[in-house]
Amino acid sequence: MPVVLGCDRLLESTLLQNRRVGLVSNPASIDRHLQHTADRLASRKDLTLAALFGPQHGFHADVQDNMVQTGHAHDQRWRVPIYSLYSETREPTAEMLAGLDVLVVDLQNVGARIYTFISTMANCLRAAERHGVPVIVCDRPNPIGGVEVEGPVLDPVFESFVGQFPIPMRHGMTIGELARLFNEHFGIGAKLTVVAMAGWRRDMYWDDTGLPWVMPSPNMPTLDTAIVYPGMVLFEGTNLSEGRGTTRPFEISGAPWIDGRTLAERMNEAAIPGAWFRPVGFEPTFQKHARKACGGCQIHVTDRRAFKPVLTGVALVAEYRRLDPERFAWRHPPYEYEEAKWPIDILAGSDKLRLQIEADVEAREIAESWEDEVGRFLPVRERFLLY
Repeated sequence: MPVVLGCDRLLESTLLQNRRVGLVSNPASIDRHLQHTADRLASRKDLTLAALFGPQHGFHADVQDNMVQTGHAHDQRWRVPIYSLYSETREPTAEMLAGLDVLVVDLQNVGARIYTFISTMANCLRAAERHGVPVIVCDRPNPIGGVEVEGPVLDPVFESFVGQFPIPMRHGMTIGELARLFNEHFGIGAKLTVVAMAGWRRDMYWDDTGLPWVMPSPNMPTLDTAIVYPGMVLFEGTNLSEGRGTTRPFEISGAPWIDGRTLAERMNEAAIPGAWFRPVGFEPTFQKHARKACGGCQIHVTDRRAFKPVLTGVALVAEYRRLDPERFAWRHPPYEYEEAKWPIDILAGSDKLRLQIEADVEAREIAESWEDEVGRFLPVRERFLLY
């Protein structure tokens, strides 16, 4: 059975008839035939596309860096405003929502707590509840499957735009399931409708769905990127390159002072499940260490079912630190609107991971330390699963 997306099922329904619609989307908001949801809405005679909203990186996903962008725009083709929700405001204002009968969220998540599209969705739910606008979330596949749950659970003290709720780093949920979890369990209380998919199974990775892949953000070019991302995103909290400015972001990592061969040998000796580490040399074109020759490694996932991305990312950060503790450093604020907290702490969801790595705790022991938290999350998660 082919996977039918939530946006397809919404447009086959009568839920939007005679309504003024606001759409939260970006270039990955496409159907099986690569038609964008905004185009499909604008072509309808029985509704009005009245406003567009873009998440981090913009409605066109053309803003490369991960710090704050500003400015709104006006779409000349559809003659509607385009509001940035990663600007001076991260949630729709009363003025932005004025005149809308419904707000539709159709965003492609990648299965990690820190990917900010789910924070944008949560902020839309809050704003819609406050201003009396119903929300429809079109469900999409979790590209790295809906079975495995892994990683530290966020401590609410470390709440930020890269983590608003106490869920694990790899949550194993779709964006529609997360909308239900956020809205009900965490008490947002918006008038929410989730339009589920048909034909999607929890054990599916993206390439099992038959759907085309469009980059949801500039540094998420492939499914391979998404598979390693829940752990490798931790490199954003260090002075090591996470591969931004290369053609394999998050798969490649390193720094100018690293001997990639030694690093890869040590990582392969550690026998990380489902992964092989190949030494690489690279020169980022932008971001950290731009135009400098770096040594490091590329992760090759040899068995995605056995692979644990968060364990892998933690083990790799810790090994880089062991190789050269004098030149390794944690990144300093600001990061993603946060001016005070260490970036690694808001990424990990607490200061516990940073302190464990500084104390030379082994990666497998670190992973064991989050198992109880994950175990407590699982029955909560179960209540909101749609598939």
